Amino acid sequence: MISRKGNSGMDNIVGLLGKGTEFEGKLIFDGTLRIDGKFKGEVITKGILAIGEGALVHAEVEADTIIVRGEMHGNLKATKKIEIKGNGKLYGNINTPSLIVDEGVIFEGSCQMNGREKNVVPFDVKK
Repeated sequence: MISRKGNSGMDNIVGLLGKGTEFEGKLIFDGTLRIDGKFKGEVITKGILAIGEGALVHAEVEADTIIVRGEMHGNLKATKKIEIKGNGKLYGNINTPSLIVDEGVIFEGSCQMNGREKNVVPFDVKK
């Protein structure tokens, strides 16, 4: 059993692609999946996708939360947040309401932040 309580949602791990593994295809799951190996394809989840240090991922991803610590190539769409941490490298476009980027990471792509209320303050020149 793989479980780490109190580790930002990592207590509900449903799968692990460990170092030295290679997988190609479509992953659909609920809960948390961590990739430490190589993956190519598509990921769809209502949970968390964690891309560990040393991982190499080429994929289109739709998830609640995406955490990138390894190397990620592809477009990411998150309904809650995306985190690029440590030595993470992200080459692709992202769409998320919340983005956390650590100092020293690499991010090449564009970011669109949707899903939050837009508070437009009217500008009145006459005041």
